Amino acid sequence: MNMFSIKIDDNIIKDVCEIDINLLFPHEHVIVDKKEILKNNLKYKDDSVIISSIIICNESKMIIDGHHRYFALKELGIEKIPVTMINYFSDKIITDKTDSLMKHDIIENALNGKLYDPKSTKHLIYCEKRASWFPITLISALFELKLN
Repeated sequence: MNMFSIKIDDNIIKDVCEIDINLLFPHEHVIVDKKEILKNNLKYKDDSVIISSIIICNESKMIIDGHHRYFALKELGIEKIPVTMINYFSDKIITDKTDSLMKHDIIENALNGKLYDPKSTKHLIYCEKRASWFPITLISALFELKLN
């Protein structure tokens, strides 16, 4: 068995908790089919489901990773969702392989409701141990989410 873990800067993760879904701001549209599949998978679970936390900026509450989960949970009427709050402005986080989008622009557009196309950003986080960049989704935490 091969477990995957990364070692990140200790100052990146600020909190892991559940917060009101209405406090979050998406920055990308989603692929509707993918969101619907996820929503249907969640809809037919019993009382709870294990789900990865949504990664958000601890200052702006903008979603960095987890848009499909966010929209699926919102449409299912879930009010409190698991999040991993991070210091988005760390230089150990980039918006894609070439860091082509400015973080300030992404946040400003999100707060103004101007969403990017699906998968426009592919946020990466620096792994200290391997001296390499990995998808930021790897720092999500697993939560048991009550569905009823």
